[in-house]
Amino acid sequence: MSANITRVNQEFDKEIVDIVDYVFDYEVTSDLAYETAWSCLMDTLGCGLESLEYEACTKLLGPLVPELQVKDGVRVPGTAYRLDPVQGAFNIGALIRWLDFNDTWLAAEWGHPSDNLSAILSVADWISQHPQYGTGKKLTMRDVMTAMIKAHEIQGCIALENSFNKVGLDHVILVKIASTAVVSQMLGLTREQALNAVSLAWIDGHSLRTYRHYPNAGSRKSWAAGDATSRAVRLALMAKLGEMGYPSALTAKTWGFYDTLFRGNHFKFQRPYGSYVMENVLFKISYPAEFHSQTAVEAAFTLHKQMVAAGKTSDDIAKISIRTHEACIRIIDKKGPLNNPADRDHCIQYMVAVPLIFGRLTARDYEDVIADDPRVDALRAKMHLREDESFTADYFDPAKRSIANAMTIEFNDGTVLGEEVVEYPVGHARRRAEGIPLLVEKFKINLNRIFAANQQKKILDLCLDRKALEATEVKDFMAMLVKE
Repeated sequence: MSANITRVNQEFDKEIVDIVDYVFDYEVTSDLAYETAWSCLMDTLGCGLESLEYEACTKLLGPLVPELQVKDGVRVPGTAYRLDPVQGAFNIGALIRWLDFNDTWLAAEWGHPSDNLSAILSVADWISQHPQYGTGKKLTMRDVMTAMIKAHEIQGCIALENSFNKVGLDHVILVKIASTAVVSQMLGLTREQALNAVSLAWIDGHSLRTYRHYPNAGSRKSWAAGDATSRAVRLALMAKLGEMGYPSALTAKTWGFYDTLFRGNHFKFQRPYGSYVMENVLFKISYPAEFHSQTAVEAAFTLHKQMVAAGKTSDDIAKISIRTHEACIRIIDKKGPLNNPADRDHCIQYMVAVPLIFGRLTARDYEDVIADDPRVDALRAKMHLREDESFTADYFDPAKRSIANAMTIEFNDGTVLGEEVVEYPVGHARRRAEGIPLLVEKFKINLNRIFAANQQKKILDLCLDRKALEATEVKDFMAMLVKE
């Protein structure tokens, strides 16, 4: 019956039109955006490779039907899988996000724009091997970076002024929207088909944030973005086949997104789409920790060194005071039991306690063997958070976009350490020169986890040569990442 339905004679919502016109018509001219996308590509792939060390992640990978392989299918970095582009997007997305170590964007809504790389790489690898599914243009890694910049921009610009978490929706909704838009262009959809696809994404039904919060925090938060990008690819492919769109998906009275899921509010926009988000994205370089805690963890490392020099341990601590911004308190201020790694890496008290006790914070430190150490919960109970309104203001200030935390430690003998204030984490644009060499080292470590020395060198040599990397065909790049 649906094959006989014709398009309703109404204009698409302006918000949908703006997204599609940006993807189809905007020319990225910012070299800073491409330079940052280059770093982002390495970092995001490296995060995925580290995830391969965790069985909780790898058990979800591969085809939906065991042993099913797709001829000339999408490659999943660090594995030998060959998959269809929908399942390929899920696999790559689960790897990228599993350890909460890829880039971050913080605003009214937060999220991880490099999550979109899973849809982009999956579709790009598929089209590169099967040109008939795309525009006929030979796809290079420069095209991948262009798509990354645009996906970052869509997700990040909507997030600047619009809080989805406050209405209970998870930020992966924006991954689904951004990925649908950019892969629609890559797959050769017409403008009308792309409008249909993006409208389908807005009415698709969306993830609730409950899997990120007490009492339901769990591992879905680690594959939710993979799910979102796989939906994006599926919806774009359906639209290319002629599936109809829904022009007032956002604004329809009663039944549209705004009335149904956004409390009747319409989106606000701070700036037009360009390349701002990629240029200012935050890299998680030092610690696999929810980004609102990054500066607190850095402060904890500094204070731990001072504790060691003073001959003190965590047992000597009477109280820890943390001044922070409102979003930190709302998202990761947690008391009581923490039931799993997904719960722990979204608890600022846990992420501060581990470095103060052990002098480190790695992905392994969220596992039960560390969490069961009684010192961790004992130290968590001694922490007191309060909002500093100036920190909150600077968090939202487009000229600053700080993520400040300040920490003071009081000991049982009455002595005090601090206050240690960190406004910008190493991955912030203001500390980019300091951070990029560390990002490259992180990438090298992650390559070493999976590949033999000769394959590591081949990948690294190409990735560190931006000009050569940009000129490389996607299919050739993805072939380098197959586990030999």
